[in-house]
Amino acid sequence: MSKLLRRKVVKELLAGRGDALVVGGLGAPAWDITDAGDHELNFPLWGAMGGAAMIGLGLALAQPKRKVLVVTGDGELVMGIGALATIAVQKPRNLSIVVLDNERYGETGMQETHTAHGVNLAGMAEAAGFAQTFLVRSQAELARLK
Repeated sequence: MSKLLRRKVVKELLAGRGDALVVGGLGAPAWDITDAGDHELNFPLWGAMGGAAMIGLGLALAQPKRKVLVVTGDGELVMGIGALATIAVQKPRNLSIVVLDNERYGETGMQETHTAHGVNLAGMAEAAGFAQTFLVRSQAELARLK
């Protein structure tokens, strides 16, 4: 199985995005959404580690007729893990969260995150009450999401 390339995945996810609001978590995800095409509806975070999912929730609740996509990293989500419970309770139908998991804190020196030691973020989201979770490891699995 070939490794997914983060920038390529994000470009594919944002192709044909329409008027979706897109939040890019701190670090690489912020650069990834910008690389996919600078857009006035992009909101890259440059200094709010742990906040991307909650910012996405706020946007989803404030703009219920618009799709909201959060693209973040495993380290950033681990920093704000309580967001999963809050989002599950609110149940916004217009919010999707994509976690790009490289098992590292890229912004602070590439230390291992919890996922490098077996923590399953999709499983945690499911346990919190998310209606759907997917673990994508291949291009074929990514294509099925569209």
